[in-house]
Amino acid sequence: MSDISTFIRNAQKRISTAQSQVGEQFSSARARVSDSRVGAQLSSAQTRVAGAVPASLRGGQLKRTQKMQLAGIGVCSVAVLTCGIAIPATSGGKTSTDQSVAAAQSLPGDKQVKDLHTSVTNQMAHADQQAKAAKAKLQAAQEAQAKAEAQKNADARSKATATKDRAGQQTASRGAARKPVYANNLDGWIRQSLDIMKAKGIPGSYEGLHRNILRESSGNTKAINLWDINARNGIPSKGLLQVIQPTFDRYHVSGTSNDIYDPVANITAAANYAAARYGTMDNVNSAY
Repeated sequence: MSDISTFIRNAQKRISTAQSQVGEQFSSARARVSDSRVGAQLSSAQTRVAGAVPASLRGGQLKRTQKMQLAGIGVCSVAVLTCGIAIPATSGGKTSTDQSVAAAQSLPGDKQVKDLHTSVTNQMAHADQQAKAAKAKLQAAQEAQAKAEAQKNADARSKATATKDRAGQQTASRGAARKPVYANNLDGWIRQSLDIMKAKGIPGSYEGLHRNILRESSGNTKAINLWDINARNGIPSKGLLQVIQPTFDRYHVSGTSNDIYDPVANITAAANYAAARYGTMDNVNSAY
């Protein structure tokens, strides 16, 4: 981008130099016009114009048309002298004004000015085209850089998301790996129930649960009491810790099965009931 900026500055300098040259040429042309020699040439031209007037007209009264003709001759003479050329010879008493004007228009100084003006105009147009091309190139480079930066940011976000996803997967994998596997027996059921009780803030110990289970059901998950008062009332005690259905429903622990015969659900519901009534299952040593 710095090369493009340097190019634009150089083009601006060239345009400024060309403008200065044009100014100098016009100043030189004005100086030639104001030269003191113009006065002498003007006097000489007036003398020759007067000599060219017929003697019959010099002392007499001039008609309006004749005065206008003489005035036109004088104007042409002054214009010719101002541009630095001589009055052409007369032929048949008539002055060739058209030839004088044509000669004045073809002065070498004016041609140089016109050529310089054309050159400067061409240079300015070329510089303007180059500046526009440089600007377009700069804009394209900026857009490309912005696009690259946006793509870079998008890639960074995508990479960060992928890293986060991998970290989450690794954490989940580690969590799954750390998740305990419980044996499908009384020991495994008690240990799983203790972990759930700990997460839910339900007090109790392995010993307290194991002792009461052996007394209530001898470890039989399908045990059911059909002879006590609850049975006579139509709500027999069921499962490892012999819980009646209303008590199971009321103290059921979320995350466990809704089946009263499920060993883990039965243990945690009974432990939750014992904690509410006795403080902990460890305090229960008989029917409860």
